[in-house]
Amino acid sequence: MRDVTPMDLQTHQQKLDELKRLQKRVLELESELQASPPGHWQAKGHYTAYYATTGFMLGMFGASTSLLFNVVGALLVGFHPLKLIQVYLTFPLGERALTPEFDTGIVLAIGCCLYIATGMLFGVPFQVIMSRLAPEASPLRRLAVASLLGIALWLVNFYAILYWLQPLLFGGRWIVEQIPWWVAALTHLVFAWTMALVYPLGAYVPYRRQTEMI
Repeated sequence: MRDVTPMDLQTHQQKLDELKRLQKRVLELESELQASPPGHWQAKGHYTAYYATTGFMLGMFGASTSLLFNVVGALLVGFHPLKLIQVYLTFPLGERALTPEFDTGIVLAIGCCLYIATGMLFGVPFQVIMSRLAPEASPLRRLAVASLLGIALWLVNFYAILYWLQPLLFGGRWIVEQIPWWVAALTHLVFAWTMALVYPLGAYVPYRRQTEMI
């Protein structure tokens, strides 16, 4: 076993000093972390992108409910259960959508998918506007606001867009002429009422740490 030299003692002391400095630095870092925990991101003001996204998803529920309303209503008055879809398909297909050739399961299924997709698109502005006008409203007030938006949506769809756009593109106003105004209005209202009922599912709730909730 070799003898310990002064150089070995000096090196050993240097290592002990360095270890003490590192231990002190660790304690300082732990103290700084405890004193200032990292923050979390939170939206400032109205989170429009969030409501647009949730509106797109919730619009599927509104469209499905309004479609079911029309199916049941058509059966009660003796019409084809998907009469609304047949007429709706005149926008991409023109008058031939009303012929027996297109009265098939696959065509009507595609029409239902297009109808629901349209409802999802309408759900975007609907949810954004609802979050602006009635973010913390009671269910009754939210239904009232939704009713006004539903009527406005019907008027815009039927008489500000389809009335002139469908003849311009396809040569006829089958949607406006073959769907009674009150059926169209109720369809939009059912969509609006559904959106009002499911609105809380898409409401933005800021994240809060458990320490903030105590």
